[in-house]
Amino acid sequence: MPKQAGGAKSKTTLDKIEVAIRALKDRGGQALAKYLKSEFDFANTVALKKAFKTGVDSGRLLQRAQSFTLPGLEFADATGDDTTKQEDLKLGKEDASEATVGATVTMKYVGTLLSGERFDAASKFTFTLGAGEVIKGWERGVPGLRVGGRRRLTVPPKEGYGKRGSPPEIPPDATLVFDITLLKVEE
Repeated sequence: MPKQAGGAKSKTTLDKIEVAIRALKDRGGQALAKYLKSEFDFANTVALKKAFKTGVDSGRLLQRAQSFTLPGLEFADATGDDTTKQEDLKLGKEDASEATVGATVTMKYVGTLLSGERFDAASKFTFTLGAGEVIKGWERGVPGLRVGGRRRLTVPPKEGYGKRGSPPEIPPDATLVFDITLLKVEE
């Protein structure tokens, strides 16, 4: 039987789904169901649907159409240049508060263009995650980060400021790089 990180056995259906997501590149619902059947001999579709819903509602899973992932992991089909890339530079402590959709988060950040030219920075920036207060690249790139964690987000124009940019600092069709640190999470 596969084990979770740290050696703990996968107990709940949701735990098993998380193991499957980490193991698979194709994270569609059918691929996950097949993995659960082969690795855990688990085929209870009612329990599976309930666990998917519970996972999404609690923020343990993220869903796009029929695909699922974990906060901090990109969707498997998101391989093009039009999706925000994430690189964890420093992990927050495991017991630290985690940024989740609906939480108010306080960040420190530096924003640069691909050329390295700095266009913005803040030592304290607060917003509600998932409320549309920030660019899409941040909405995708902040969830899953824990207090004290640092992450680099490479945001393509489509998930940043698009064709218009934000003159004069951000030119049209600019890819942006943000080094972010999560300072605080308030539920």
